[in-house]
Amino acid sequence: MTEPTPLLGEIRKLIKSAGPMPVWRYMELCLMHPDHGYYLSRDPLGREGDFTTAPEVSQMFGELLGLWSASIWRAIGSPPELRLIELGPGRGTMMADALRALRVLPPLYQAISVHLVEVNPVLREKQRATLSGVRNISWHDTIDDVPEGPAVILANEYFDVLPIHQMVRKETGWHERTVGMDANGNLYFAAAPDPTPRFDVLLPPLVRAAPLGAVFEWRPDNEIMKIASRVRDQDGAALLIDYGHLRSDAGDTFQAIARHSFADPLKTPGQADVTAHVDFQALSRAAEDVGARVHGPVTQGDFLKRLGVEARAAGLMAKATPEVSADIAGALKRLTDSGRGGMGSMFKAMAVSEPRITAIAGLSDKPDDDEE
Repeated sequence: MTEPTPLLGEIRKLIKSAGPMPVWRYMELCLMHPDHGYYLSRDPLGREGDFTTAPEVSQMFGELLGLWSASIWRAIGSPPELRLIELGPGRGTMMADALRALRVLPPLYQAISVHLVEVNPVLREKQRATLSGVRNISWHDTIDDVPEGPAVILANEYFDVLPIHQMVRKETGWHERTVGMDANGNLYFAAAPDPTPRFDVLLPPLVRAAPLGAVFEWRPDNEIMKIASRVRDQDGAALLIDYGHLRSDAGDTFQAIARHSFADPLKTPGQADVTAHVDFQALSRAAEDVGARVHGPVTQGDFLKRLGVEARAAGLMAKATPEVSADIAGALKRLTDSGRGGMGSMFKAMAVSEPRITAIAGLSDKPDDDEE
């Protein structure tokens, strides 16, 4: 049998020997398999890749996040040293834009050490090239490896690729959703034969009345709790921007993206980006449970507008040719618009800080009731 992807052959062997695997394990293999994992072997960004992130859309995104970082530095008393940490920094574009904006504040710029948490060797090399002129920069496999001290943590499209558990409601209870294999070697979604004991006790209120066949997704809290604990104990804040929903609810959002289009997540493992929407209510709850303060979430469009993205766009357009001005206007629309192709409402922004920070630029304390 000819394998469509090298990883599919590995997954088939695992299922044949041990039976269907949980969705979280399948997602983990697709993204992080040491030989064939999607995020360990390629640059997935841009027109030649599979998707485009906000920093690649416009320099304005990174510049505003740099100035946002400056506001946090001031809020924690302008310490002489600040760790500027980015989780999953792509090609280094956002960090480069943020640092360029921060050059207007020499005391802060001198205080910064840059820490990039990145496991992809291909992207690490691109980050080195993009940030070649930056002093005091280092790379880490996990945030645990970043030295202690006051920090601003930036995480754009980071949580969506952390593996999810999926649960399916049946007459007998909530069962872990799995990936199985038929006689022809085709992968399909199934469910564990036995329900997870007392799982219904853990369900958010909106999910308790979900109908039979409903899917509920959840991620372990360890990553957000690690981030929240760090800023709680060592001063600072973390900004999380991702696509997702404001309230914990039932729904199947597990998906694959290849060449800027949706793909079947079970067809070409290791060759497509597999993700799931972020549950911001779950992130908020976990951060608050460890004693951090949560700000937001709000939509990305509202967040960027409150930070002044429209004024920044107008300033750039005033000095640009008509063609470049049109590009800037298009980028502004994509970053903030709620319509088709816009990132403004699908993406949300939320911050987690040490408890003494009571207000953060661009964010309200609670989401609006009419936001979806």
